[in-house]
Amino acid sequence: MTDPLVIERVQDDAGNNSIALITLNRPEIKNAISDADVIDAFDAMVDQLNADGSVKVAVFTGEGDIFSGGGNIKAMKNRTGMFAGDVEQLQKNYKQFIQRIPLAFARLQVPVIAAVNGPAVGAGNDMVCMCDIAIASNKATFSESFIKLGIIPGDGGAWLLPRRVGMQKAMEMALTGRAFSADEALAMGLVSRVVEHDQLVGNALGLARQMATNDARCLRETKRLFREAQSQTLEQALDSAATIQGILHHEPSFKL
Repeated sequence: MTDPLVIERVQDDAGNNSIALITLNRPEIKNAISDADVIDAFDAMVDQLNADGSVKVAVFTGEGDIFSGGGNIKAMKNRTGMFAGDVEQLQKNYKQFIQRIPLAFARLQVPVIAAVNGPAVGAGNDMVCMCDIAIASNKATFSESFIKLGIIPGDGGAWLLPRRVGMQKAMEMALTGRAFSADEALAMGLVSRVVEHDQLVGNALGLARQMATNDARCLRETKRLFREAQSQTLEQALDSAATIQGILHHEPSFKL
């Protein structure tokens, strides 16, 4: 069986392999992310990138013609894997399986750019929101489609999606379950740009290279500051900024 996640190192403009290109590699099951081996791979990937100080930026995409179909529909239908068991067991399964993915992304210290190469469905759509920035192929579509299956976002979508697009658009996506085009996703702020399909990964790597011209620690600290500020008061955010700034002013990377 192939690795669920393929991690390649890509050179930045200085010739250093500081960019991690991560590919979700399960096209035969529409890049579903609910199987145990895929979830374990996400945890391992985050630990690996966090521990490697030479990694400055990550780009995340899907293999084939789909970004991610979210949950494994076959497993849902057959009630196997994380979808097996009675009500109580299913509650435990969601915590022990797919809910580990948003927690893993929340632990990821390096900035991550989603290169959305095709449909991002259900938990796949929510995974776009787990990334710091998203660039979409003009062939990409986005659907918070849980309601079409008679279920709700069990992977943190109710927390993630409104923070990306606002409550009103998040509710429209969740309550209709319909597929939104790449241009609609751009208009609502779900992605930051839409590019021609054959230019997607190159465009995402180009943005990663722009980021990688900056200091590795400063990139991580800037991401941490912005992420933590989303749940802080202004006073707490200012206190965090002062603490980090005091340290960085004495780092070799500080320059005028």
